[in-house]
This record gives sequence, C-alpha cells and structure tokens, in this order.
Amino acid sequence: MTVAFFSGKGRRIGVALGAVSAGLLVLSACDKPTPLATVTVGDNSVSSEAACYNDGKPLKESEIQGCLNKKAEKSVKVAMDDKVRFGVDPEIADVGWTLFINGQQAEQEPYKKTYRSIPGSAFFASQTGEAPTDKTQISIVEAKGQKLTGVWHFQLEKTS
Repeated sequence: MTVAFFSGKGRRIGVALGAVSAGLLVLSACDKPTPLATVTVGDNSVSSEAACYNDGKPLKESEIQGCLNKKAEKSVKVAMDDKVRFGVDPEIADVGWTLFINGQQAEQEPYKKTYRSIPGSAFFASQTGEAPTDKTQISIVEAKGQKLTGVWHFQLEKTS
C-alpha cells in the first residue's frame, strides 16, 4: 500500500520549487559572455569573444603579455585591395579601443566608435624592412587610459 505524504497540489508546488532552484543554480554557474568584436572583408565576417577579459576591469599586469601573445582562433582572407572592417560592441567603443598588429601597438589614441574600415594593404606591408608576410595577427585591445581591459584576436591571411 502506498502512502501519500503530500497532496497533489503540494507535490506540484514542490516540483516547481525544485525546478526553479535547479534553474537558478545552473544560471549562477554560467559566465556572462564577453562583448564581441567582428572583422569583415567583403561578405566574409568573423566574430570572436575576448581572449582575455575581466568584466570591464583592468587586466593584471602579469597577464597582459600572455594575452597579447595568444594565437588567433578566427581568420579571414584579405586581398591587398580589400577593405577590412572592424566592428565592436558599443560597450567596447564607450571605453575606447586600439589595434595591435602582431602584438605591437599600431596606434596611439583609442578609437571611440563601433566601426572603422582600413585598407587590406596596411596589414601586409613591411614596416621594418623585412620581407612582406602572408599572415598578420590583428588584436583589438580595449583600454581605459594605460590599463588594458580586453583583447580580441583575428588572423588576416593574404590572398593573391
């Protein structure tokens, strides 16, 4: 013989409370996604979450070089006469962002708009007298003053 400890209504309330509790537990374990950065060439577009991001707070000095040296997971093909379009989430633009080419800062002042366009030839020309390269790593770096707060990586691959 089965004994009912709870009425039908009590069981439904218990199940509902259990489901809500489990849902909250799952949500609390999730990380908030980082803002996205996107590179578009022609009709090819790749987006990426940050390689390093501390929820808008400055990255630790000890982490910065490692973040800048991480390899890009996303790549896009670029011809010399293509326009390379960079887009960032508004929260990145509000703080300001700059481009790094192969780990070296390419511009001094942060850019404060969500979108910009640069000729593809700018990324494959040799600045130091070395032979031109067929691959270039571009990093979008969010910075508050001198403090880096986020890094996004993309690889540009030169096509003929």
